[in-house]
Amino acid sequence: MKNNEIIAKVERAIADLKQGKLIIVADSEKREAEGDMLGLADFVTPENVNFMITHARGLLCVPMAKSVAEKLNLHPMTKSHDAFGTAFTVSTDSKETTTGISAFDRATTIQKLAQSSDADDFYHPGHIFPLIARDNGVIERDGHTEAAVDLAKIAQATPVAYICEVVRENGRMARRPQLKQIAEENNLTFITIADIINYRYLKNFDVLHAISDVDLPTKFGHFRLKSFTYKDEPVLVIYKGQIQNKADLLLRVHSECLTGDILGSKRCDCGEQLEQSLQRIEKNGSGAVIYLHQEGRGIGLINKLRAYQLQDEGLDTVEANLRLGFKADQRDYRVVLAILEELGVESVDLLTNNPDKLKQLEQFGLKVNRVALETEPNDNDIDYLRTKKQKFNHLLNEVD
Repeated sequence: MKNNEIIAKVERAIADLKQGKLIIVADSEKREAEGDMLGLADFVTPENVNFMITHARGLLCVPMAKSVAEKLNLHPMTKSHDAFGTAFTVSTDSKETTTGISAFDRATTIQKLAQSSDADDFYHPGHIFPLIARDNGVIERDGHTEAAVDLAKIAQATPVAYICEVVRENGRMARRPQLKQIAEENNLTFITIADIINYRYLKNFDVLHAISDVDLPTKFGHFRLKSFTYKDEPVLVIYKGQIQNKADLLLRVHSECLTGDILGSKRCDCGEQLEQSLQRIEKNGSGAVIYLHQEGRGIGLINKLRAYQLQDEGLDTVEANLRLGFKADQRDYRVVLAILEELGVESVDLLTNNPDKLKQLEQFGLKVNRVALETEPNDNDIDYLRTKKQKFNHLLNEVD
């Protein structure tokens, strides 16, 4: 699905939510593979609550930002969470309710959770189950709790929502085909958590947080260094010349490699690729390197060193990562989309040999022209490069 389709789909859901309507949000089929009906607490009605508990049939919960839970003194129900890390707090009812269980009473409690600033407005335990969302939302955890609060924030509403799992009439969970059918039959917009994740990257909605933009003279040329935080980790943009709104920006997306970039390791071609990229950008007069905190194809420095040990024992780089319990390549380049959105860049000349990197960026509508970035193989990295060519299909003409 292209970026304009994703954006349109999520913005249609946001428009419905702001009009007080319910939507259905499905999670990954590799996770719980379920869907929730969802509404925003600012616009809750007894009719919507009744519709939800009648047609969704699951547990009615109220996801909220951590700041709201802290303000209302809603502390965790237990010290441990369920298998998917759902952060239940103590259950609650508004003191304005009677039994607390009717659709009208539950709507009152939901509304009060969004409006109140006083913990004394609530009884405990009760019939509503608040859930605390992670600070970085679906970027940090791809659950319905985070999806609901993210949608509330995008809608510029109070970061409190209400959700209910969709259970079929036969008592089994509704999966993707049934969820789409229920949405269609009831005229409810259907989206996925993946849509919300991609929307946040594509629109750079609270994904990156700027730190600084400083002068950076180097042995490769004179650059500037723009820095951001992403998932509480640094992301660097080393750039030269005018890159804002630049068409066909000369770009290298480089995953951190301490051993290659800093120590000059010959076990890989990473350091040479970084140096060559900076030299080309200097010669070109403009361009950028986006430097990502994704050591060892996304497994981190410690695990990369463990993988090196396994490689010394005879495994290749793919086999070593798999032996450690990881995917062969765990890198995710969607943050690049947020950076390019921030810069107003829609087309790039990408310095890469990696077809997966091309695919990840092109699938969201970015115009990408590949520019080859090969280094001369040496006795230490030739097997590594052969593995990249044979198992990752890297475009390496210099490797047999």
